Amino acid sequence: MAAKGQVDLLLQLDQAKTQLYHIKAVIISGMGFFTDAYDLFCISLVTKLLGRIYYQVEGSPKPGILPPNVAAAVNGVALCGTLAGQLFFGWLGDKIGRKSVYGITLMLMIISSIGSGLSFGSSPKAVMATLCFFRFWLGFGIGGDYPLSATIMAEYSNKKTRGAFIAAVFAMQGFGILAGGIVAMAVSATFRAVYKTPAYSVDPIGSTGPQADYVWRIILILGALPAALTYYSRMKMPETPRYTALVAKNAEKASQDMSKVMGMEVESQKEIGEEKVIDKRNSFGLLSREFLRRHGLHLLGTASTWFLLDIAYYSQNLFQKDIFSAVGWLPRANTMSAMEELFKIARAQFLIALCGTVPGYWVTVFLIDHIGRFTIQLTGFFFMTVFMFVLAIPYHHWTLKENNIGFIVIYGLTFFFANFGPNSTTFIVPAEIFPARFRSTCHGISAAAGKAGAIIGSFGFLYAAQNQDKSKVDPGYPAGIGMKNALMVLGMVNVFGFLLTFLVPEPKGRSLEEVSGENEEVDRAHPTGAEATSV
Repeated sequence: MAAKGQVDLLLQLDQAKTQLYHIKAVIISGMGFFTDAYDLFCISLVTKLLGRIYYQVEGSPKPGILPPNVAAAVNGVALCGTLAGQLFFGWLGDKIGRKSVYGITLMLMIISSIGSGLSFGSSPKAVMATLCFFRFWLGFGIGGDYPLSATIMAEYSNKKTRGAFIAAVFAMQGFGILAGGIVAMAVSATFRAVYKTPAYSVDPIGSTGPQADYVWRIILILGALPAALTYYSRMKMPETPRYTALVAKNAEKASQDMSKVMGMEVESQKEIGEEKVIDKRNSFGLLSREFLRRHGLHLLGTASTWFLLDIAYYSQNLFQKDIFSAVGWLPRANTMSAMEELFKIARAQFLIALCGTVPGYWVTVFLIDHIGRFTIQLTGFFFMTVFMFVLAIPYHHWTLKENNIGFIVIYGLTFFFANFGPNSTTFIVPAEIFPARFRSTCHGISAAAGKAGAIIGSFGFLYAAQNQDKSKVDPGYPAGIGMKNALMVLGMVNVFGFLLTFLVPEPKGRSLEEVSGENEEVDRAHPTGAEATSV
């Protein structure tokens, strides 16, 4: 049971109109995801360049590439850092407050982005080790932003538009992807214009040029800029009223913060000791028997669906290079200089993101509070399953030159329904269905399960998708199960994601306290039609 002051405050939050502050909060909270997507987009380009610069084999007919173990380290260490950051900052956000740790995550991103670009060493191994060090801490900061940003946005929003605002924070990834593409194309085009370099087949050494070592560093360092620009604003954000009222038990301070940032007339709520009764039924701990009874299946649902989604989502990048080469967007590497290759890969990935990835985010923003999270997630998993099987079953058909356009369309639609689907909803729902004192932790656990899936999708399937014929595998890799079988497995992964979605409740149009079963007094005073299905 909550005190009357808390009840009144929460009702005012749920009924508040959309304010300018909500828009500012989306931008400030979304910068972590902007940086995350920017880094994920750019690192695939940077690794190509690093291979040419540091791992060129003299006399080789092809440009140098990172050895599989080095490529796995450079790409995977950030994912491992993200997983650790999600768990640590998720827990810390519930322990000492969302605001108290919110600036730390952004500062980690800023320092680590700059550090990544300044990676030093006298040998390729030393440069890669330094880069991996900074990329781990970049991931650690990004990981912290997942539970904190989702929770902060959920706790500030009203119940009618809450889904759209949390989705808009996550959709900042779309702008990060586009910014990564623009920066990579601009930097590579500038260096290409100033320093004329021949194709690799003409001059293997001259095709890269000493200036290329600056290019990847500039691209990574520029990723710190948006985070740095919003750092001051993030530090000025007050603690969320819900945390202050429900966890810190200070409704008066929560009222003052609401009045200040949202421009609302909020009646100051005095704490009355006799009225602030703690209901023992609502004082259970995380992962206690009572927690598992009430929320165990929900946590299993949010963590497992995010885990399965990220296996499928991150593995989709595996066949980008095949698609780009097949449709002529990407000529053979030895026919291009380093800057030309960087520009053309960036352009191809930018177009895929612009046409498939980004629209999916914003369709979710506009529709989520109308059709609900549950429907969007089921629809997304369903179509991802269909398109994976459509690609997998007649896989040879799609490899023929006359069918390449169809392959690209289906590939783009798979990305669209991932983002207008579980890639967005798995981020949103964990911030809505758990009690305030566990909200950030449970979101962090769910997100960390997702990153574990991302690691499997990025690396497990990188090996699994190799050709069954050992003579046709990429250098340094063992034979795998082949692309067709890998796509079939991914189709089944999406089927399980579809089924496990049924473990997750629908929070649309309901207050956070109602959907989490946290504030029974609010439910009794203001019953709704959804109360019968309340958690």
